[in-house]
Amino acid sequence: MTGFAGDVSVEETWEALKTSPDAVLVDVRTDAEWNFVGISDLNALGKQPVLISWQVYPSMQVNHDFVAMMQEQGIEKTAPVYFLCRSGVRSRAAAEKAAAEGYQATYNIAGGFEGDKDNNQHRGRMNGWKAAGLPWIQQ
Repeated sequence: MTGFAGDVSVEETWEALKTSPDAVLVDVRTDAEWNFVGISDLNALGKQPVLISWQVYPSMQVNHDFVAMMQEQGIEKTAPVYFLCRSGVRSRAAAEKAAAEGYQATYNIAGGFEGDKDNNQHRGRMNGWKAAGLPWIQQ
């Protein structure tokens, strides 16, 4: 596989993180989201998510140092990298950018951490990491 490999489900992501020692989860949300909404708990896999904002809060301008920050975190360009945001939009842009910068296998996690809104306009119940019952914590 080379470059942007497309969308994957949260379940596919969990399985890949579990079975591939090199697989990395990059959470591209903001500090506020990590602190108040929660983050994926990968302790059972012996891993930690890498937290790098794709857009900088509060201006929400694209983080032009994003790929450099991935490299500073030691993410190899040959590693499978799974990108997570709230609902799968920012993470797709981040995955495409990383692929354009030479990362060989980047994936967007469809549904993201909180997923789509339900009929009551609430997230976290229809799809995404939380709705799938995957481990997560609040700091």
